[in-house]
Amino acid sequence: MGKYSKWIGGGLGWVMGGPLGAILGFVVGSVFDNASSSVARTTYRGRTYATTTGDFTISLLVLVAAVMKADGRVVKTELEYVRAFLVRQFGQEAAREALVLLRDILKQNIPVADVCRQISRNMEYSSRLQLMHMLFGISGADGTFQDQELRMIERISGFMSISVSDFQSIRNMFIKSADSEYKILEVDKSATSDELKKAYRRMARKYHPDTVSHLGDEIRVAAEEKFKEVNEAYEKIKKERNID
Repeated sequence: MGKYSKWIGGGLGWVMGGPLGAILGFVVGSVFDNASSSVARTTYRGRTYATTTGDFTISLLVLVAAVMKADGRVVKTELEYVRAFLVRQFGQEAAREALVLLRDILKQNIPVADVCRQISRNMEYSSRLQLMHMLFGISGADGTFQDQELRMIERISGFMSISVSDFQSIRNMFIKSADSEYKILEVDKSATSDELKKAYRRMARKYHPDTVSHLGDEIRVAAEEKFKEVNEAYEKIKKERNID
């Protein structure tokens, strides 16, 4: 696996088949000769997950490539912003490997709908939510959000069977509006104090970093950003409404 060890070393499970497997096989080639054909599984709180760290990170890079290509061109500054984001999330060495892998993926035609459906069939929902959060983070890494990229992220969300309310919740963590805090908590502005408390507890459970702990410490740490946004949204509403 050589130069991609940081990104594939976490184990390859279901990404070895389908459209993701075709993309990965083209890029890495002989990795399939050395990787296990069995799916590595991790148990968390009595539930078995089939998604490995390798599955998640390869899925992330392929979707990042799809978003970057949404406007028909990829410029050097975009790659630099992506590199900076990956350094913050995963460290220098892993980011360097990821960028090499990403450049190879960008050279390919990506069947977005097929890739997303493969992810939807095989990846647990909490991990798909984390993918969406990271796609928004990378898209806005330069401080702006391009319309073509946002449309691609919305398409990806739909193809991955993310609910509209969850998509809007994550979108409002990055692109603020007058009622972003309510959208993050997935409630109307007319919600009562009790409804707000219930919504906060529900969203805190949904976005808790432990829901993706099976993907490794780096992904778990990245997931803390969503959890923080939920807490900040609730605290802002409480302050505006003078709720204890």
